[in-house]
Amino acid sequence: MTTPPPPPGAERTDGSSVRIGALLPLTRPGWVEAGQHLLAGLELAVREVNDAGGIVGRPLELVVRDTAADPRRAAAAVDELARLGVAALAGEYHSVVARTAATRADALGLPFLCSSAVLDTLTEQPTQWVARLAPAQSHGWRIYADFLLGAGHSRIAVAADSSVYWASGARILRDRLAPRGGTVIELDMRALTPAAVCDALVDSRATALLLLVGHPEPAVSIVKSVRHDRRLTEITIGAPAGQPEFAEWATLLGDDSAAIPFLRYLPERLSPLGARVETALRERLAQAPSFVAFEGYDTIAVLADVLRSRGEDRARTAASWPHVAVEGTRGRIQFSRTPGINVWQWAWPPVQVVDRDPAQPDRFRILHAG
Repeated sequence: MTTPPPPPGAERTDGSSVRIGALLPLTRPGWVEAGQHLLAGLELAVREVNDAGGIVGRPLELVVRDTAADPRRAAAAVDELARLGVAALAGEYHSVVARTAATRADALGLPFLCSSAVLDTLTEQPTQWVARLAPAQSHGWRIYADFLLGAGHSRIAVAADSSVYWASGARILRDRLAPRGGTVIELDMRALTPAAVCDALVDSRATALLLLVGHPEPAVSIVKSVRHDRRLTEITIGAPAGQPEFAEWATLLGDDSAAIPFLRYLPERLSPLGARVETALRERLAQAPSFVAFEGYDTIAVLADVLRSRGEDRARTAASWPHVAVEGTRGRIQFSRTPGINVWQWAWPPVQVVDRDPAQPDRFRILHAG
């Protein structure tokens, strides 16, 4: 359960709190469940910071804005939050939205710690203002491609929607697979129905189908069509973008939700801090927390550490990214310059390929780690 953002003008303006702006998809067409998990992690960490005395005695306050997966809303939110005097920005799940937010934050000189978006090109030019916790798409999706090859798949179909994010994913897979004898067959979901996808899979002789499409639709309909087509009983369905991570996936698909490998960013075993946070997040969410909730918590852990040591000056915050060394829920967080990445990057969070266990769909199996 999430609290809706306050109406314009309702934020505290007396200067008594240290404020962080949070960008989240909390309404459709955004991935609402991801936004709720991200917010739960952010809020839990803020509560713990305040219970421990805040930022040098001042309370930390989260100013939430719903992006609804809309880049224009995100840009307007960044402008508004900058005017409100937030010390930094946090959050965002959708890569295309985060790219717009990062570009705007860079132009305004507003520090932005991106929690969950993975698109390599968050900004077109190198910037000192933006850092990122999630692994770059090229890193995680190469690990996923290695998993496919290791599982014996060399003819891989991708059901792809039209967006920069999906096109980038398809290119990463193709570049990783081709030198190793793999072939990527693209199925354009602007032209195909879920039933037509089944026919194309039979014709292509693919052994795996990857869902490079939105959630819940058309991903859910594609899975149902493929799983109930007797010609395709041996095909593996995969979802590198992580659609099966959230409970809604299992609710919508039931038994069909299992055995669909996806990427998540958790270690095999959580540290004592991670285990404690997991318990608190489970209580807050009334369900098992996703890796996105841990990303939210770690975002605040980093920003609180920076604000305690550097104060609220935005330029000082941006200058601190290369000096961060914070124990997060999933490992020690430090930022560096990574080739091909224009923002300060945690290289790297733990990466797993997991799926839901067919014998118990609410349990995850680790298939591969990178």
